[in-house]
Amino acid sequence: MIEEITPLILTYSEAPNIARTLQKLNWATAIVVIDSYSTDATLEILGSYPQVQIFQRKFDSFAGQCNYGLTKISSQWVLSLDADYILTDELIREIQALQVDSDVNSYSVRFKYCVFGKPLRGTLLPPRKVLYKREKAIYQNDGHAHRVWVDGKSAMLSAYIHHDDQKPLSRWLWAQDRYMVIEVNKLLETPIQELSWSDRIRKQKILAPFIILFYCLILKGGILDGWEGWYYAFQRVLAEILLATRLIEAEKLSLRTHHKMN
Repeated sequence: MIEEITPLILTYSEAPNIARTLQKLNWATAIVVIDSYSTDATLEILGSYPQVQIFQRKFDSFAGQCNYGLTKISSQWVLSLDADYILTDELIREIQALQVDSDVNSYSVRFKYCVFGKPLRGTLLPPRKVLYKREKAIYQNDGHAHRVWVDGKSAMLSAYIHHDDQKPLSRWLWAQDRYMVIEVNKLLETPIQELSWSDRIRKQKILAPFIILFYCLILKGGILDGWEGWYYAFQRVLAEILLATRLIEAEKLSLRTHHKMN
């Protein structure tokens, strides 16, 4: 089946990551990359891999970029990856063993988050559908993230993908702040009964950072990962503090606007 798969990757200034991702895709005859006009060495790195096909598109949303990418793929199957996803050898072998004539239309994969290359015991990353039949799939936005919807039967693979983002902390902070603006809009515009329990907790602002710290270090065993586990926990707490701060700002601005109108 592996001959029927085209990896799809979104990039924007991913020079610290993209080579490690591509090195695990040397089995692919074609790799489609949708680039949002990178300003670093990403394009030069991509150009050094002959099977990579680069298409540039101004970023509007993750779902928009992915759906555009699907139009550039002709193979039956798509392997959707972020530029900091590293396939493990176990996962590659598992994909190679899949049957082409299976009635399964999509496969989900679990993740291990890495801090400077070290896989952690547990993370907040849920499993994600990454391998699917192209004609059955469409992407939709979900807060700052995106989700692929695939008709038909789905299955879970047993091996992992490593999420190993090695861009500098300043870039992570920049991205998180952008993401949290989108998350705030989602939390404020979605009726409370339609929010997940985790989003309802996040909307309370105060509790979420403390819950995340306890969850990462204790429930997920991050305290056993040494300073890498603490680093990840602090990252997630900082993200929740950014969200809480943005929520307060949005609520105050909304209240001020309401008073002016009355």
